[in-house]
Amino acid sequence: MAAVAVLALPAIGQDRPESILPPGFGDAPAPRRAEPEAQRKRPVEASRSTAAQDSPAKAPDASANIDPTGGAATTEVDADAEGAESAAMALVNMPQAARRAVDRVGLLGQTDGNMGAGAFAGTNGRYLARVMRGMEAPIASRWASILLRRAVLSRADTPANISAADWAAERVWLLVRMGEATQARALAQAVDVDRYSPSLYVFGMQAALASADPAALCPMAESADRSGRDTAWLLARAICSAFSGETSLATAYLDRARSRRGDNDADVLLAEKVVGAAQNTRRSVTINWDNISRMDVWRYGMATSTGLQIPDRLMNNVDARVRLWRAQAPLLSYTVRLPDAERAAAKGILSSAALMDFYGAAFEEQDPAERGNPLFDMLRESYAGRDDDARMEALGKFWAEGADDEGRRYARKVATARAASRIQPSSDYYDQYFDLLSSMLSTGLDRQAVKWGPVVRQSGDDAAWGLLAISNPRAVGVSAAEITDFGAASSENGDLRARLLFAGLAGLGRISTNDMSAMSETFAVPLGKKSRWTDALDRAVRLRAPGTVAILCAAGLQANNWSDIPPEHLYRIVRALRLVGLEPEARMIATEAVSRA
Repeated sequence: MAAVAVLALPAIGQDRPESILPPGFGDAPAPRRAEPEAQRKRPVEASRSTAAQDSPAKAPDASANIDPTGGAATTEVDADAEGAESAAMALVNMPQAARRAVDRVGLLGQTDGNMGAGAFAGTNGRYLARVMRGMEAPIASRWASILLRRAVLSRADTPANISAADWAAERVWLLVRMGEATQARALAQAVDVDRYSPSLYVFGMQAALASADPAALCPMAESADRSGRDTAWLLARAICSAFSGETSLATAYLDRARSRRGDNDADVLLAEKVVGAAQNTRRSVTINWDNISRMDVWRYGMATSTGLQIPDRLMNNVDARVRLWRAQAPLLSYTVRLPDAERAAAKGILSSAALMDFYGAAFEEQDPAERGNPLFDMLRESYAGRDDDARMEALGKFWAEGADDEGRRYARKVATARAASRIQPSSDYYDQYFDLLSSMLSTGLDRQAVKWGPVVRQSGDDAAWGLLAISNPRAVGVSAAEITDFGAASSENGDLRARLLFAGLAGLGRISTNDMSAMSETFAVPLGKKSRWTDALDRAVRLRAPGTVAILCAAGLQANNWSDIPPEHLYRIVRALRLVGLEPEARMIATEAVSRA
């Protein structure tokens, strides 16, 4: 990655989850309780109400659950016994050995960060499903999002009191809302269609549309709605007939949909455009965006799958997760998707390497005669500058370029994490210690960050010291005075950062028992505060169920940004993760809180 111009094109939209942690992350020994080998696996990275409430399980936001007709998605669909029988007949000739078990569905293997068969052991599946359904994703933390994705993609036993298909459906729906469209589609496809539940049909359609892949509807289309009352599935059958070369059947389905919705209905016209693309015909379908007042997942999926550019007027009003979906849409240009790719990197959906590839691909799309975008020049210089001074200057400019938006600024740090790690520790960069360290730690380069310890200590930079104190793989003693000095040295939200630093250190077990109570009062962080959420989290820790812990931790981070997260939530989250063997992830979540608040 010496220069942007020579970067490989990204493998965006892959079905296999992507590791976005540095090699060896989390391998440093750390004090912990003994746990089964399956729970000692290291993390793998693959995407608003206030979280200070008694229970993280809330009623779902119906306005976000969009179906093709503009209403709220529901788990009630017309999948009757006849439809299930039809799906079973389609698989009747499949060898039994090729059938996939439904009680343990997931995409992660043991070498990919799978949390183990007992990831949800002892958990009431219905309760956990309610927590997941009520979660307002995406959440505030990039690292917690990474851990949440790992939990829901783990090949683990289905928890008690919920059917295997419904459990898969809830995971698919959560991934869609997190912005993980391609992973949601892949998880839905990991279940044989004859074993689908009504909710898996509904959320499987959502995943196919969010990933702009109409062909993913085809295994479901025949059995999802045998009665033909649902226009969305009727249009899906038209599309799938076109993919199969059954032109007359596709036309018949479209005609039936038109008779219900009218000749100029936008949803029917978009489906007709997909049908034309599938048949590779010259059939012309014009979409008049002036007649469309809002976007929903059907319109997004149909338009994006044919490479249509949705007007900014409509995209500016969509939910944040739609932009995360668009970052993974392969038919749109990299230049168009670059701002969305930065958002996706800030949410943990894209890795540092994938974001760098995105920049390289966007650079290659420029006309060679007109290349002169300073953003690409700064990024190239940050990696390939002649010396540390030149690279450091380029890094500072590149980070400042996105200073108007915290998420975008953080994404720039994610992109340049390895460039920052190449800068040799020096007192010459005193003013940029904090940014350098937060850039490295945004992707888990904790060992490289630790090398700056002596320089930071000697310089007396209390703000940078705070990042090292909480991210260091080896525990260090910390006093109340040092935490107070850290807060005073922080240019923005110093008091909140000091409280988060204390909460994170306490959760990691780096505050002595004798000092815990007094420091809790000093920083006004009620560590002993109880709620239904903390009780559920404590129980999951006792059960040694890392998947359940990861989901409950994410439920405690439902906010737009870290400033809305109570420090006592961070304490509970970090402590729980540490106790179930996820101490490296706990450190990175705490570090992110301190650096981004």
